[in-house]
Amino acid sequence: MFTWLGLDERQRKDPEVFQTVSEGLKRLYRTKLLPLEEHYKFHEFHSPALENADFDNKPMVLLVGQYSTGKTTFIRYLLEQDFPGMRIGPEPTTDSFTAVMKGDVEGIIPGNALVVDPKKPFRKLNAFGNAFLNRLICAQLPNPVLESISIIDTPGILSGEKQRTSRGYDFAAVLEWFAERVDRIILLFDAHKLDISDEFSEVIKALKNHEDKMRVVLNKADQIETQQLMRVYGALMWSLGKIVNTPEVLRVYIGSFWSHPLLIPDNRKLFEAEAQDLFRDIQSLPRNAALRKLNDLIKRARLAKVHAYIISSLKKEMPSVFGKDNKKKELVKNLRVIYGRIEREYQISPGDFPNLKKMQELLQAQDFSKFQPIKSKLLDAVEDMLSKDIAKLMVLVRKEESHKPIQTVKGGAFEGTLQGPFGHGYGEGAGEGIDDINWVVSRDKPIYDEIFYTLSPINGKITGANAKKELVKSKLPNTVLGKIWKLSDIDRDGMLDDEEFALANHLVKVKLEGHELPSELPVHLVPPSKRKLAE
Repeated sequence: MFTWLGLDERQRKDPEVFQTVSEGLKRLYRTKLLPLEEHYKFHEFHSPALENADFDNKPMVLLVGQYSTGKTTFIRYLLEQDFPGMRIGPEPTTDSFTAVMKGDVEGIIPGNALVVDPKKPFRKLNAFGNAFLNRLICAQLPNPVLESISIIDTPGILSGEKQRTSRGYDFAAVLEWFAERVDRIILLFDAHKLDISDEFSEVIKALKNHEDKMRVVLNKADQIETQQLMRVYGALMWSLGKIVNTPEVLRVYIGSFWSHPLLIPDNRKLFEAEAQDLFRDIQSLPRNAALRKLNDLIKRARLAKVHAYIISSLKKEMPSVFGKDNKKKELVKNLRVIYGRIEREYQISPGDFPNLKKMQELLQAQDFSKFQPIKSKLLDAVEDMLSKDIAKLMVLVRKEESHKPIQTVKGGAFEGTLQGPFGHGYGEGAGEGIDDINWVVSRDKPIYDEIFYTLSPINGKITGANAKKELVKSKLPNTVLGKIWKLSDIDRDGMLDDEEFALANHLVKVKLEGHELPSELPVHLVPPSKRKLAE
């Protein structure tokens, strides 16, 4: 009799059953973690509540750095095209947070309109007020790179107290908000002005607990000699070691991330290898997105549990009638002691506690009498989520990965990086019918033919290795040369005949003159003998 009561009890203890990782994350957050957050005012201290868009959005890359370190140029380098609102210069040109995202047509969405769009993961940014929203835009454009990721460009970090306080909003707090939600944080440094300002130090400290997402780019490294580059690299690692208190060394990528010729090409092979590693890291983001969101939910749940213990402990210490103000001051002052007591009583790692100084500042504005005592049911639900439901989701993550096609970032600079003989620093690696006279390369082909016949052609073709030796003299980055190779190697055999070699040299010339490479060969560039093949 009444056996359904026992069955219901068993069902509630069993882990949840989910169809997809995204659906599982949403349901766990909504039913188990969100009630705890709301009960103990978690959102007023740490982070706004998550929404569906936070679980559904594409992987995001956040670029952070002092002004003129090449953040905007880096985005343009990846996309291989301009984006709306883009400005580049040696002075502080980017004064806004710019979310570069996929759109069917080019355009800009201003901040106030952006934060009311339920499909975008930015709704909770409205808490930072108009001073910030006036400095927030979304640049939309059709670009293959943005099919897989979105990129967040940030204002250049300044130095000096006056400039630091004139923004009108809490810059570090905004970056911390983004850091919780992005998949990768890239810190950019300029190789020949390596000074970490006070604001940059504060920003890096604000990114604490997100070191696993952080990567460092030492940009413009082609502008200094090898010996000086080694010293700069050492100085950067020393400076980062003082700011980022973690036993793991942050990964630093050295190179020159733009599509111009290298000024000093001595370290070309190093730059090639570093660019390959960075591109592979970015390309892995779509594949690991579900796992990252799962990991972030676990971190959030652990922080929410600790927060609940802190708030309930403060509530327990407060007198019921008299002396509340004095007791509040005493508790805030002795918060470190309360941390220690909670750590011992609940066996919590010290690394799970929120920043002491920041917590003390936030508590000053709170009414402790409105805090809630410990509620075991809410804490048990989160513990159940961490111990049982997350394990089920981990299995589902692996299952989804095995059944889905391999996801990676394509297009833009990513197309050139692994194409032809330029992908690894060594080794070999469309149009309509036209007349000879309309092939624009014909004008300079005799010059290119002279070079071609000095490269020991075999059966009318030169090897990829010999072609590379000639093309790298242009000092163009490998991503650009890779794209040129892909366009020129019409026969797709890894070797170039005289027409293909002439075409490759013509495209190098086009790029050196500051023009953009075509995504596919227009009519006037297709060699006459390749007409049928191109068709």
